[in-house]
Amino acid sequence: MEINLGKHPFDVDFHPSNQIVAAGLITGDLLLLLEVHAHTESCRALRFVNEGRAILTGSPDLSILATDVETGSAIARLENAHGAAVNRLVNLTATTIASGDDDGCIKVWDTRQRSCCNTFEVHEEYVSDITFASDSMKLLATSGDGTLSVCNLRSNKVQTRSEFSEDELLSVVIMKNGRKVICGTQAGTLLLYSWGCFKDCSDRFVDLSPNSVDALLKLDEERLITGSENGLISLVGILPNRIIQPIAEHSDYPVERLAFSHDRKILGSISHDWTLKLWDLDNLLEDSGNTTKTSAVQDSDSDEMDMDLTLPKPSK
Repeated sequence: MEINLGKHPFDVDFHPSNQIVAAGLITGDLLLLLEVHAHTESCRALRFVNEGRAILTGSPDLSILATDVETGSAIARLENAHGAAVNRLVNLTATTIASGDDDGCIKVWDTRQRSCCNTFEVHEEYVSDITFASDSMKLLATSGDGTLSVCNLRSNKVQTRSEFSEDELLSVVIMKNGRKVICGTQAGTLLLYSWGCFKDCSDRFVDLSPNSVDALLKLDEERLITGSENGLISLVGILPNRIIQPIAEHSDYPVERLAFSHDRKILGSISHDWTLKLWDLDNLLEDSGNTTKTSAVQDSDSDEMDMDLTLPKPSK
């Protein structure tokens, strides 16, 4: 299914228990079955919370808004939630979320108290993506400054930060049962970090794309889905690093974000072509058994090297 949004989308998310899908638009509108004018500026980030009864949105107007899913009415608005444009939102626990802004600041919020729990001034440039390792209570974030950061929510400190990459880091996922962290870059290379060894990447997958990898979505411990600036959506294997096959496309327009439906039967993608596309994942993966290209670079780290460190719980 293809939905013409009529406006440039920035983020997409699925309801946690049904097939409702939401998109955040450049106009500040939140498209959620009905169109809700949520912000005075673009709606860059969104996530369902409270078991899908509410949706949070973040904007360059510095606010974070909670909207009732059934009525489309505002529940609460945090004015001046950040000092710069809110660029990313991610769910942590049932009652906490994290947000990242254009100045490299990450904040953790208690959704019940509607208050900030902690602030991490960790990056020099915009926060491009955030993921959460629940078992170790660590936030991993990528930034336009070319670094990967790890914020420890138990100690409320920035635990570590990688050396500067030559390229902007745009997306991040945790794979291999928590042993590897994968980052997409502006140059199209995937950087692979070993858990606990974040200062420098252990491997690079350079054969994926000549264009930036703007979106990453973990399919399982061995495979991920990538969205690139050239509009291609590809299925990629990790260690061994290989392009399994292109599985979808948005013509030549950059893929902004990717998301799974709650039952993982539908893949949602949004692009600069102003469309939200909903793909039948079973059909996309039907012929994914053949590998089209394998990287010559293999894992340079043994699986045993990080066994004394706390590994994150594998995501479902």
